[in-house]
Amino acid sequence: MLAKLLNLRKRAPEFVPAMEEGLRVYAIGDIHGRLDLLDMLLPRIEADHASRPPAERHIIFLGDLVDRGPDSAGVIERVRALCAADPNVHCLMGNHEEIMLRSLEGEDKALRLFCRVGGRETMINYGVTPEEYERLDYAEVTERLNAVVPASHRDFLAALKEIMVLGDYVFVHAGVRPGVAIADQKLAETRWIRDAFLEHRGVLEKVVVHGHTVADEAELLPHRIGIDTGAYQTDRLTALMLEGSQQEIFST
Repeated sequence: MLAKLLNLRKRAPEFVPAMEEGLRVYAIGDIHGRLDLLDMLLPRIEADHASRPPAERHIIFLGDLVDRGPDSAGVIERVRALCAADPNVHCLMGNHEEIMLRSLEGEDKALRLFCRVGGRETMINYGVTPEEYERLDYAEVTERLNAVVPASHRDFLAALKEIMVLGDYVFVHAGVRPGVAIADQKLAETRWIRDAFLEHRGVLEKVVVHGHTVADEAELLPHRIGIDTGAYQTDRLTALMLEGSQQEIFST
């Protein structure tokens, strides 16, 4: 019995994920056109960073900047400018950016999806009137989209990152395929995966920080952290701060 007790005491403590030493990372969930909320959240992030000891600050947008909300064009421009001004600001491609890019290329399946999942609002953001939008067929949607979306925005979206690994964390838009090494993940799948990832309860190679799937509150689980709180509907845009073993949530 004494030997069993001693063995229990010697067991390794539960794994605690940590960010790389010297880094302070802020991940931001799905914005979906809510520039107003982004403009509320960014000053809070900067104030939080300024209140802490010196560290190398990184900001990672987890994708889905566009669709559904009232100012997708403004969100793209704001994030594009932030990334251009600071190499420590990063943006990942979400499934909505993928749909928008494929719609710009005239892909029929993407166009149908674009028009179902918030593309109408995006086109109106870029200056297409609601009345004009209702008259467009799919080919005309592509034509008008190419006419109203600036080349700078299209180039920015096309160059978005797919995945980032920092410390014990991997940052993706939607999730990862359980049982597949991070290096072997199908990058397109990291923008779309849902059930196979969300239903997984075991350990993963890295703790996955993701958006894509809306939850009432940020989900801080041992193997994943979800920070899509449905900003376009709830008025709550959520960010996660990671430093050392700390995990802190900010919401508008």
